[in-house]
Amino acid sequence: MIQVSPAAAKRIQELKKEEGKDLPLRIKVKRGGCSGFSYKLDFDNQVQDKDKTFESNGVQIIVDEKSLLYVLGMTLDFEGGLNGQGFVFINPNATKTCGCGSSFSV
Repeated sequence: MIQVSPAAAKRIQELKKEEGKDLPLRIKVKRGGCSGFSYKLDFDNQVQDKDKTFESNGVQIIVDEKSLLYVLGMTLDFEGGLNGQGFVFINPNATKTCGCGSSFSV
């Protein structure tokens, strides 16, 4: 399962409104970033046969089969403060993360 915090859910709903899209959120892991893997978030309505779908705090989530291995049990949060704002990935599968928190290794 993948969890979405109330703060992240609120920000996702705001982004949907800004973009005029009411689509599920796709979470994908790809090779790259300073730690080996990076996260990619996008709105997508193309659910493939092997995709897994979840819902948390009113947000529909789509994850492809390969990415699921890296993000299962993860919580997506959103923080805004003096040092900037953005999505935060709380991933129990990550053994190391980079300083910005958008890439990780397992």
